[in-house]
Amino acid sequence: MTQLLDGERVAAGVKMQLAERVARLVATGVTPGLGTILVGDDPSSARYVAMKVAECAEIGVRSFDVHMPASAGQAEIEAVIDRFNADPAVHSILVQLPLPEGVDESAVLMRVRPEKDVDGLHPVNLGRLVMGTPGPLPCTPQGIVELLAAYDVPVEGRHVVVIGRGLTIGRPLALLLAMKRPHCNAAVTVVHTGVADFAGLVRGGDVVVSAAGRAGLVTPEMVKPGAAVVGAGTSFEGRRLLSDLADGVAEVAGWITPRLGGVGPMTRAMLLRNAVLAAERTR
Repeated sequence: MTQLLDGERVAAGVKMQLAERVARLVATGVTPGLGTILVGDDPSSARYVAMKVAECAEIGVRSFDVHMPASAGQAEIEAVIDRFNADPAVHSILVQLPLPEGVDESAVLMRVRPEKDVDGLHPVNLGRLVMGTPGPLPCTPQGIVELLAAYDVPVEGRHVVVIGRGLTIGRPLALLLAMKRPHCNAAVTVVHTGVADFAGLVRGGDVVVSAAGRAGLVTPEMVKPGAAVVGAGTSFEGRRLLSDLADGVAEVAGWITPRLGGVGPMTRAMLLRNAVLAAERTR
């Protein structure tokens, strides 16, 4: 019988632990602070930031929220980042993407001090990931690893297929899973739809993580019976959120994430963990 990888349940446990750590910090006079920057009025971005702010409040992390108009220019956005960088009450910074057309996203993200990078995607922190040295890990990859571990999915020594090579999920996840660390240490293959025998390569995975953002990309015929399948990529049809996993995959897989409540809650939980870690490092 296929087991559901319930990210909501695992994330709730993570947040309970984080609330205890925040309470200990507050007792020493340190209240973790997360600065968020939202530019424009994209509904999904606004909703995502609102969820993060609400979850910060749940565990006692203070939010410093700046909502800028879509007309905000490069210098205005970077000025807010500079203010957060200099503010000792702001321990971590989130710049919600995408930014309006004409704004250099790379320059904006690099403006954030690496120690305040809550997403773990600053080049310095990605370099730390490559070297295996401590630093904030990218949130979605870290969340996927912890979700698989929570359900005792065998990963160490197994073959993991990662579909997608994007900066936020595919590339850092492949690095993380290949490292000699708990719940990782796997043989990792990174594929995309442009490779020959795409379906055959995916079928070779004991664990398959799809982060392509193409609805229904992974079909039942591509999945090894009993494999663990994680749908990390999403797309929209109108207002409906769609998964990279076709509906029939659940009939073949041994473990599978739901369309809602799988990877998303884990990503937000790892963002909160990075925020708390940033505050703990200031002590």
